[in-house]
Amino acid sequence: MSSFIPFDRSQPYLLPPDLKSWLPADDMAHFVVAAVERVPMNAFSVPVRTGGKAQYHPRLMLALLIVSYANGLFSSRRIERATYRDIGVRFVAANLHPDHDTIATFRRTNRGAIEAAFAQVLLLVRETGLLRLGVVSIDGTKIDADASKYRSLRYDRIRALREQLAVDIAKLMDQADATDSDPQALPEELARRETLKAKLDEACARLEADAKAQAEAARPAYEKKKAAYDAKTGRRGRAPKPPDDEPPPDRQISLTDPDSRLMRRSDAHEFRQAYNAQAV
Repeated sequence: MSSFIPFDRSQPYLLPPDLKSWLPADDMAHFVVAAVERVPMNAFSVPVRTGGKAQYHPRLMLALLIVSYANGLFSSRRIERATYRDIGVRFVAANLHPDHDTIATFRRTNRGAIEAAFAQVLLLVRETGLLRLGVVSIDGTKIDADASKYRSLRYDRIRALREQLAVDIAKLMDQADATDSDPQALPEELARRETLKAKLDEACARLEADAKAQAEAARPAYEKKKAAYDAKTGRRGRAPKPPDDEPPPDRQISLTDPDSRLMRRSDAHEFRQAYNAQAV
C-alpha cells in the first residue's frame, strides 16, 4: 500500500513577520533592491494626483518593474497580481500593491529613465558576477583567457552595435507600451539586448580611456619633438604628429574579458585571446 505525505489546507501557518525572511539569502530580489538603491532618481517623475493622495516612490516602482521583467512578468495586470501572489515581488513592493494603471502610467511617463536604469542595474549584475583571474606572472608565457577571440570587436563596430541596440531596445519598449499584454519571449529578449548594450558601453569607454592614457604618456615626447621642429630653420620636413586620444577604428577589445588581447601563438599559425605576462 502506498504511503502519502499528509496535508491539510486548513492548517494555520506562522509566517515570519519580516518579508526578507521569506526569501533565500541569495534570491535575486535582494540584489534588485540593493542595486536600485544606487540608481539616481532625479530623472524620474510621478504625476501629481488631485486631492493630495500619496504616491508610490519611484525607487519602489523601478525595483518592482525590474524584478517583474526578470521573472517574465511584463503585463501590468500580471505585475499587480504578483504583488499579492509572488513572495519575491511582494518583498520588492514592500507589501504594497500598486494597481495596473499606476504601473502602466509610471512605465510610460519614465520610459527613458527606466531604460537607462535597466542598463545600470544590468551592468552591476555583470560586474558582481564577473570572475577575474588573479595576478599570474610567467616569463613570456601567454596565459589563455576565458574569452573567445570571436567576442573581440573593433571600436567602430562596437559604436555601431551600440546604436543598433538602442534602436532595438526602443522597439521592444514600443511593443510593450502598445500591447501591455504578456509576450513570453519579450522579457528574455529585452534582458539579453540590455546586457549586451551595457557590455558595449563599457568596452567603448575602456577603449577611449586607454587611448587617452596612451596619448598623455606620449605627449612629453611629442612636445620635445615639436619644440625641436619649431626651432629649426630652413627645410624642416613634416611636422611631428600630436598623439591621438581617440582609439583607432581597428582597435579590438574582448567583451567577455577586457584585460586580455588577441595574440599570435609562437608555436602555431593561429591567434588566441590571451594575456602577455612577465616574470617577477
